[in-house]
Amino acid sequence: MASVRNVLKSVDFEVFGRVQGVFFRKYTRKTAQQHGLVGWVMNTSAGTVKGQVQGPEEKLILMKTWLKTKGSPKSRIDKCTFTNLRTLTALEFSSFDIKK
Repeated sequence: MASVRNVLKSVDFEVFGRVQGVFFRKYTRKTAQQHGLVGWVMNTSAGTVKGQVQGPEEKLILMKTWLKTKGSPKSRIDKCTFTNLRTLTALEFSSFDIKK
């Protein structure tokens, strides 16, 4: 059986609270890159931030915790939802990007 370290996962996220105008996307990209994760992040018209993150399961767990509890220094996270968790055979992105 493959260890958690080697299993590639993908998850979609949406963060609610004061997450726009506080460099949330920039910090999300920086944190994802530090963990070696790929995917994307963007602001929504509803005032939330959403995205998708992919990588080794153990790093994905760290990123999910960051999205739920930390965020950017001036952000306020009220809620973070995760959907579409799936196992990948290969990463679908080559970098972590901020979408406009």
